[in-house]
Amino acid sequence: MALEIERRFLVIGDGWRRHVRWQGELQQGYLTSTPGGFTLRVRLSRQAAAPGPDTDPATGAWLTLKAPLASAGDGEGGGLVRQEFEYPIPPADAGALLALSGRQLSKRRHGLDLADGDWVVDVFEGANAPLVVAEVELERPDQPVTVPDWCGLELTGRHELSNAALAHEPLASWPAERRQALLQALGSS
Repeated sequence: MALEIERRFLVIGDGWRRHVRWQGELQQGYLTSTPGGFTLRVRLSRQAAAPGPDTDPATGAWLTLKAPLASAGDGEGGGLVRQEFEYPIPPADAGALLALSGRQLSKRRHGLDLADGDWVVDVFEGANAPLVVAEVELERPDQPVTVPDWCGLELTGRHELSNAALAHEPLASWPAERRQALLQALGSS
């Protein structure tokens, strides 16, 4: 079974920028998503930096199914571990599926040169700007991680700030008080 083991954090400031190795533009559409965490996503990734040795190897298109662990009890894993099945698809198919998807988001992804896992920072665009989120993919749930000082509130397991939730209810559509509380946590009030 394919697993995604990931921690997520709100990003505060721009200290992460000195660690950028590559960047790309992502467009994601959700064909289905449930409150229980099951999602079917299409992603189209376009390289934003000149090709080179530090270029993101993940340029193309994918269809991804994510689901809670079948064996997990209520709350087990806290959103840290999920099943993930990802398949490359032709970019033209991704474009067609994106056109069918009513729930989309776009972001600029930056790959970082940090240790302790595979780190990226996502800078959300459009209706989810100015949200910036750091993610680290891990090999095992108990793997120790040195969390950089530019990471603020941990978002792991916070469904309302998952990509699927933000595609359904973008930050710009949140009630002003709720949006302001998040922006204050980001330090960009």
